Amino acid sequence: MSNRNIRRGDTRVFNPDDIVVRERQSGNRQAGNVSGGGYGRNGSGAYGQRVEQTRGQYSGNAGQYGNRAQAAGTRRVEAGNTLSPKQAKKQQKKLKKQRRHKKFWFGFKIFMLIALIAILAALVVIYFKFGDDLLKWKMEATDVVENSTADTFRASETSIIYASNKSMIAKLKGDKDSYYLSFDEIPQSVKDAMVVTEDRDFYKHEGVNFWSTAKAAVMLVESKLRHKDISRGGSTITQQLAKNVFLSNERTYERKVREIFIALDLEKKYTKDQILEFYINNIYFANGYYGIEAASRGYFNKPAKDLDLAEAVFLCSIPNRPSFYNPLEHYQNTLKRKNRILKQMLDEDCISAAEYSDANYEKIVLKPAQAIKTQNYMTTYAVSCATKALMKARGFEFKYKFKNDEEKKQYDKEYDKLYDECHNSLYTGGYRIYTSLNKKRQKKLQKAVNDQLAGFKEKTKKDKVYKLQGAATCIDNSNGLVVAIVGGRKQKSITGYTLNRAYQSYRQPGSCFKPIAVYTPQLERGYTPDSIVDDTYFNGGPHNADGSYAGKISLRYAVEKSKNVIAWKLFQELTPEVGLSYPIKMGFANITDSDYYPAASLGGLTNGVTTVEMASAFATIENDGVFREPTCISKITDADGKTIVNNKKIRREKQVYKKNAARMMTSILQGVLVSGTARGNALDNMSCAGKTGTTSDKKDGWFCGYTPYYTTTVWVGYDNPKTISDLYGNTYPLRIWREFMSDIHQGLKNVEFKSYDGEKSTSSSSGYSGSYGSDGNTTATAVPTIDPDAAEADETEPTEAPVTDDGTDTGDSGDKTPPTKKPSSDNVDTGDTGDGTDSQPDDVGGGDNSNPDDVGTDDMQE
Repeated sequence: MSNRNIRRGDTRVFNPDDIVVRERQSGNRQAGNVSGGGYGRNGSGAYGQRVEQTRGQYSGNAGQYGNRAQAAGTRRVEAGNTLSPKQAKKQQKKLKKQRRHKKFWFGFKIFMLIALIAILAALVVIYFKFGDDLLKWKMEATDVVENSTADTFRASETSIIYASNKSMIAKLKGDKDSYYLSFDEIPQSVKDAMVVTEDRDFYKHEGVNFWSTAKAAVMLVESKLRHKDISRGGSTITQQLAKNVFLSNERTYERKVREIFIALDLEKKYTKDQILEFYINNIYFANGYYGIEAASRGYFNKPAKDLDLAEAVFLCSIPNRPSFYNPLEHYQNTLKRKNRILKQMLDEDCISAAEYSDANYEKIVLKPAQAIKTQNYMTTYAVSCATKALMKARGFEFKYKFKNDEEKKQYDKEYDKLYDECHNSLYTGGYRIYTSLNKKRQKKLQKAVNDQLAGFKEKTKKDKVYKLQGAATCIDNSNGLVVAIVGGRKQKSITGYTLNRAYQSYRQPGSCFKPIAVYTPQLERGYTPDSIVDDTYFNGGPHNADGSYAGKISLRYAVEKSKNVIAWKLFQELTPEVGLSYPIKMGFANITDSDYYPAASLGGLTNGVTTVEMASAFATIENDGVFREPTCISKITDADGKTIVNNKKIRREKQVYKKNAARMMTSILQGVLVSGTARGNALDNMSCAGKTGTTSDKKDGWFCGYTPYYTTTVWVGYDNPKTISDLYGNTYPLRIWREFMSDIHQGLKNVEFKSYDGEKSTSSSSGYSGSYGSDGNTTATAVPTIDPDAAEADETEPTEAPVTDDGTDTGDSGDKTPPTKKPSSDNVDTGDTGDGTDSQPDDVGGGDNSNPDDVGTDDMQE
């Protein structure tokens, strides 16, 4: 065999593993030859000869090829000895990863290329579609900033509230003019706190933090896609200043772009210290206070220079969300944020550990200024209504029923934020607010409340406020607008924040709730005033107040005598879900899940209702079942005269009750004032209808009644609920209602209520042929002189209703705890006492004590 053939056939000899194998095979063959004698070293045969020949040739081949092969084999053996199988496996994985990484980076480059092309395409589209607008906004921003001076950031435009006759009720203005501080006058702790919590990179960026803005935009998109509350602030201090001074608070992309342009130009014209000075003097600290000096005087009754570290940081906690961190309403929220800011200041080395510890544990004691009177109920209500009107003008949808707690939480957050923005703008935006409030009607309603409660002299020890209080609301039935609102008894000596109970206090309505949630809905479903119902006591149900049960009676008679058994039965038949859907449609804000039980039929609500809500509901019944949202706002114009809100031309209406059902309810309620629980109190020469209401423990008394002209509701009770021995719906509340309604109807022509279909041909089989009393054929006992509205439930409580043993009063939830939406204990009044007698309008929130001139005709002209 040639050397060439040997090399070709024995190539594998140079694999180290093969060498080992061949050596073992050779050893085995040698052992076999020795033992078997077939193939010995000197054995005969062809195979043995070939082996010997090959071995000889191989052994004798000492040339260059043999040496090279031996060297290569040695290197391979050495390589095999240095890489273990595990190491070799790792090396293979590494090679695979490198191949995968190459694929990933190639794909990533392709993706980035596509993204870049998309961005360029988007920029081209934006340029051609919005290029002119962007250029215009940029030029406007430049012009605004160039024309600004330091004085621009000191002034604010005053808003004015007008009565129905165009006379001025109040002026709304901030305190920036009176309490402006220069940069050196602002405490260093205030500067540090504001920068740390609002814009940590304030001294680094040039007006806009584009990275934060981009992250905020991404989170906004994510929140929209996931329908969750995912948000973060992206505005710098300079952007916030631009928005507060030069722009509105509307949430649009146009406003955001304008804000960015103005912020960039502000940074070019003013120094960082100037911008921070402007910002601290313009931000809102709740309750009508603008700027740190006004806030310091308002909450601690001392200048800002006298604030210690804890007090300064406490105040700096408010502007982030003024309603949520309002210290007069949510003190604990403000305190928690104060501690968070202190920790941020410590982390940024603004304060020492000792200062942090002292300020963190210091007790914050508020000493609110007492120089502001807010007992003008017209002003406080007008401010609340104007704020909500601006919210609605910006597209906010008010909701009163929610799928779950998360939805309500998100709604409340959006509500609070926009409420703050719109409310703040009233003090700086220069609005003209035209209302339906009538000073003559206001004066008469206030007088009626004062007169009928004059015998109760007891006052609170601290504030010297009358303990027994009353509230009332009057609506003009021709347009559904509020013309008079009284939130309490008149006290000239009262200063400080005064609760407007007419729209801020939620109280148990008693039997006044029956027409709203029980009777009118059932009149839509086949019942008529003459339908026969069974007034028979049943186990687990409520007692009638007089302890008597009339058996088979007409529905008309059951309402007139305020039979609790009938209301309870019909509400169960209707179901709480259906019954309570009616007040919810009319904007009752505090109906909760715990109200969906039979006790609600008797007014046993967890939180209660306001006189404004009740007035709007009874006005809806009078208006053939058509609901109009209760408000006192007729029109709002901005500083340039542009109409923003116009309730005279655009008035949203909603059909809540069917027309015929509403007319039947009115017919029934007329009998309450003739022969029912309010018998003998019908107005002279004027058609009227109404309903009494009393809680079983006599803590709340109501009367809700109307004529074709006006609807008026009245509540009487203690702020902290307390039993009054002679409080019924037909005592103090009815007396207030009758005095006021008799007065404002003088000289008006009597107008009959519209009749319902079939009224003239109603059957008299029940024994009531259109009259308002019993014909003596029933088992009804004589009606006692007290108001039989209050239900006394059986000792055995209904298993499905979490109510107290009276079945109607579900707790003292109607005290003066803040309402859900929205107390207006703002810096809103330095003038009259709310009865309409003061000829001077109110200077609201300003430091100017001068009396402005009245606008329009004389106060008492109508």
